[in-house]
Amino acid sequence: MPDQTGKPNGRPSVEGRAEDVGRAGRAGDGSANYAALDLGTNNCRLLVARPSRRGFQVVDAFSRIIRLGEGLTTTGRLSEAAMTRTIDALGVCAEKLRRRGVVRSRLIATEACRTAANGAEFLGRVRTETGLTLEIVSRETEARLAVTGCATLIDRQASTVLVFDIGGGSSELIWLDFAGQPRARPHPLGFGVDRAIRAWTSLPVGVVTLSERFGGREVDRDLYEAMVNHVQSMLHAFESEHRIGNRICSGAAHLLGTSGTVTTVAGIHLALPVYDRRQVDGCWLDNGQIREVSDRLIAMSYDERVAQPCIGRDRADLVLAGCAILEAMLRIWPCERLRVADRGLREGMLAGMMAEDGVHRQRRRRSDRSSGDYR
Repeated sequence: MPDQTGKPNGRPSVEGRAEDVGRAGRAGDGSANYAALDLGTNNCRLLVARPSRRGFQVVDAFSRIIRLGEGLTTTGRLSEAAMTRTIDALGVCAEKLRRRGVVRSRLIATEACRTAANGAEFLGRVRTETGLTLEIVSRETEARLAVTGCATLIDRQASTVLVFDIGGGSSELIWLDFAGQPRARPHPLGFGVDRAIRAWTSLPVGVVTLSERFGGREVDRDLYEAMVNHVQSMLHAFESEHRIGNRICSGAAHLLGTSGTVTTVAGIHLALPVYDRRQVDGCWLDNGQIREVSDRLIAMSYDERVAQPCIGRDRADLVLAGCAILEAMLRIWPCERLRVADRGLREGMLAGMMAEDGVHRQRRRRSDRSSGDYR
């Protein structure tokens, strides 16, 4: 799968103050602050981190639901209200980049900006109003970044892994095949695992687009099944071509999900009073546990879903669309083990930049006693 990303920017789009940059170090010296921003159909997410011995240490983070793709499936354009919400969130990100003295960054936009007729025009407005320059990445690049971002959660005993990312406007699936490959000690950030990619696909469906098509507030069993069947029909071609199900049924295999859907399902299953990334990231779920959560959510009213601490008002009309996409995958590939990743594109971008700069090779020569490493 050829890499279409190109080289990430060597300098941040918004410059930090000179004294901040000086404190942060220089890109590649192992002490610099790096930043990765993922502007999706539903969320705007930023992660600022610096390298550590075991991966990287988070310096700052930001996440806001902006619903950039709201109404896009109907009009083909980004709405003024959605663009205004998004620019407001990106302004917060720009200030964090300045304040943290970021010296190396990559800022990407995905499905909403890829498909909207005014997507490029909107990013020009973003550049003018916030100083941030975002690149629209291909679906292939998005899939590669998702794999790299959650690679350290792959079970090293597995011969086949199906990675998926259920987004707001699209869903990526990536088949990793390790059969017959030597499993060397992994890079601290999982960089290079994308060499095991055997096939990938991007479905033009996500939680926003599916809920807008079928409805998300009032969802009964029949409507839920209609959503599942719709997504299944989109998955059949990928399975027919690659026969991944045969490999999954053969034994050492698992699914690896990176998205708000799987982290929400995990949080509900764990009965968390408040969402806790430390308990969710890396946890394992089986099919019965996943379906038990979905059944509970279908039986709830919209207001009852809003009251769930791991859902809230911003996701209450989207969560069952995500569950339906996940259920469609489980029916095509009935693998009994699913690992949950509260990580993804931002981590993949950070891994790529740090690997290009060789920061972990340099850090092996010095001790690192920092805490809070993010692996």
